[in-house]
Amino acid sequence: MVAQIDPQFIRARPGKLWPRLLAYAMFEGRPLTTRGRWVNPLVFAGYRLWATLPQRRPLESPTFILGLGRSGTTVLGTILALHRDVGYLNEPKALWHSALGNEDLIGSYASQPGRYRLKAEDASPVASRRLRRYYGAYLRLARCSRVVDKYPELVFRSEFLRQVFPHARKIVMVRNGIDTCQSIEKWSRAHATVHEDWWGANRQKWRLLVEEIVAPDSFFATALPAIRALERQVDMAAVEWMATMREIKRLDAASCKDTVFVRYEELVAKPRETLEGILGFCGLPDDPGMVDLGCAMLRPAMPYEPVRLHRALQPLFDETMINMGYHPGSDK
Repeated sequence: MVAQIDPQFIRARPGKLWPRLLAYAMFEGRPLTTRGRWVNPLVFAGYRLWATLPQRRPLESPTFILGLGRSGTTVLGTILALHRDVGYLNEPKALWHSALGNEDLIGSYASQPGRYRLKAEDASPVASRRLRRYYGAYLRLARCSRVVDKYPELVFRSEFLRQVFPHARKIVMVRNGIDTCQSIEKWSRAHATVHEDWWGANRQKWRLLVEEIVAPDSFFATALPAIRALERQVDMAAVEWMATMREIKRLDAASCKDTVFVRYEELVAKPRETLEGILGFCGLPDDPGMVDLGCAMLRPAMPYEPVRLHRALQPLFDETMINMGYHPGSDK
């Protein structure tokens, strides 16, 4: 499906086709495991141009969807893309790489590994200016007033986001680990090549995750030798899920007013209430049509059966499930 556009999207809001096609063709870039990567030189040429253009007006409360892939981030982004004021960018990692040059986790655009975690002090004046200009250029061309950027791994860069965009809103998606991990495994089976899968080129993202995020965390200390030797996709996904949930718990403990936490299970069980709450949190005007369409799009996914993980991971996984409010043996 090109740019997350399906017949329902077209029928519902034909006027939103232009912002999505513009984002897909000129701003998001085409990562590993996707077709059409020939367009990337044109995308980066565009960024060289956008970097020279002055920003006409400050960005109004950009919204970022964070968390972990396969946890509802895409469907939420696709729904918000229908809002009359929103221009939606789906994982515009080319944009971020052009601005920073050191954050490409999977190796789509650079041969040098990027960095998982970015802090406030990493927000240089040049990178900050580029990011604001890039988003501003997209909004001008898309004829939208508010940008929504879905980039799950930014959950590890919350301080950086706050430094660059002080008025940003962050939506953090949470989904139970059993379903998330097996969904990642299923995605990798469908999209992987010999050298590229969920974990990037030659597992670059996996190595960065283990060394930057997992190894320094004492929670994983007893399992670290086993983690470094993992081969099964579902086991590796479990490590990423646990590391991400631990980061989310830290954000939750900070009680930041610019961050809201949304459970995928609540989104699909109570779509109207949840979507209306998200619009209010983001300061977006009411859009009953978007909410109605979102309710029609959201359906509870069939739960996966519990899976046995590597014996070094299972107790850590079960503990994390409980800490996140889930039963370790089911989707409840």
